[in-house]
Amino acid sequence: MNDLQKLAQEKSVLRWGGLSGMLGVLFLILVWVVIGVFVPPDPADLAGFVTRFPDIQAARVVENGMYLLALIMEIPLFLALYRALRKTSLAPALFGSALGIVGLVVMVASATPHVAHAPLYDLYRAPGATPADQATLTLLWQAIWGINDSMLYVGFFVVPIGLILLGAAMFGAPSFGKGFGWVSVVLGVLGLTAAVLQMVDPASMIGAVSYFACVIFYLVSGWKLYSLSRAS
Repeated sequence: MNDLQKLAQEKSVLRWGGLSGMLGVLFLILVWVVIGVFVPPDPADLAGFVTRFPDIQAARVVENGMYLLALIMEIPLFLALYRALRKTSLAPALFGSALGIVGLVVMVASATPHVAHAPLYDLYRAPGATPADQATLTLLWQAIWGINDSMLYVGFFVVPIGLILLGAAMFGAPSFGKGFGWVSVVLGVLGLTAAVLQMVDPASMIGAVSYFACVIFYLVSGWKLYSLSRAS
């Protein structure tokens, strides 16, 4: 393989990784649109989450499906960032990309709670279900949310550490420079801080800061990789 072929393949990795990252951001934004338009505010009591399930099941399937797809599409972004940064900063590029992917995989595992909730609703509405059975199923419903949230918060914690390391790798890469490096580090620190606060107080919504910090990183770094792939 000659140098021109190697360069073309290198640019192909950057192009596909950048496009995948930006397209993933689009799906992450659409997730919030679906929630805002089709999912009503949370009910006052726990049983309300179960009884309203048929009314929002289709929206939840679409929401969770797009969220799952978006997370998967961010994995090529981290692989492409490693490819772009490995020559100048191998250690932070490798470890940052690896931690970013690990965090995404953890969140992928928590992306489809409706799959577990659907059979619980069927049992809840079964003809022979007693009030005691329904109360137990309601608690199981809450437990599933708790398990999924715990994995989500771990992802919010791990991915920003990867962003910080990738930002450090960008400092030594002329194609990225200190500007992109500092943006990544700041976003990573914000996301990590928000994740820690969310773990301390699970009832808060501070974890959304980590979510949007990662989204901004995916968009900015995806655009940068795509730009690099088009450079002569």
